[in-house]
Amino acid sequence: MSMTILPLFPLHTVLFPEGDLSLRVFETRYIDMVRECLRQQSPFGVCLIREGSEVGEPAMPYAVGTSALIIDTGMRAEGLLGIYTRGQRRFRIHGMEARPDRLVLAEIEWLDEGPAREPPPEPMRRLLASLLEVERAPPVGPMSDARWVVYRLAERLPLRLAERQAVLEAARLDEALVVVEEVARRLGLWAEGL
Repeated sequence: MSMTILPLFPLHTVLFPEGDLSLRVFETRYIDMVRECLRQQSPFGVCLIREGSEVGEPAMPYAVGTSALIIDTGMRAEGLLGIYTRGQRRFRIHGMEARPDRLVLAEIEWLDEGPAREPPPEPMRRLLASLLEVERAPPVGPMSDARWVVYRLAERLPLRLAERQAVLEAARLDEALVVVEEVARRLGLWAEGL
């Protein structure tokens, strides 16, 4: 098992592969992390916080997260550093260590995404297409890829954070599909034949 060291940015959000995430960065540890990631053109890890908060002492994250690559940076109106990131690959944390500046470095293993480009169930593809139409956003990914579709639905439907995390952690695609389908049914979207 090959391990990689990845700096972590624990948040109260779940980032999925190929998903977008904008962040305001103001703590010195994360400004330094961003500078280093830009210099090395390397990602950092985004994990949902299990215990703790986004600022101050290091938070305890869930074990599965997504690597994020910085796509763009800029200063925000309030004078804070803003970064725009894109999710890349899922990973599992096997060990963590906090540096003196409280930045957490994790020893991680990259997770296998399973079979590529498996077609999504037709109701899910139609549901995502209708949500994108409401947003007036053209699909920017493969609507024929079930994993891509389920991640985009998990971003757009009002899932609880624990449900989003369950989708991210799902070892098999069918497990992730079940979580999203249950939410769509709960909202009455599945039965409406979207």
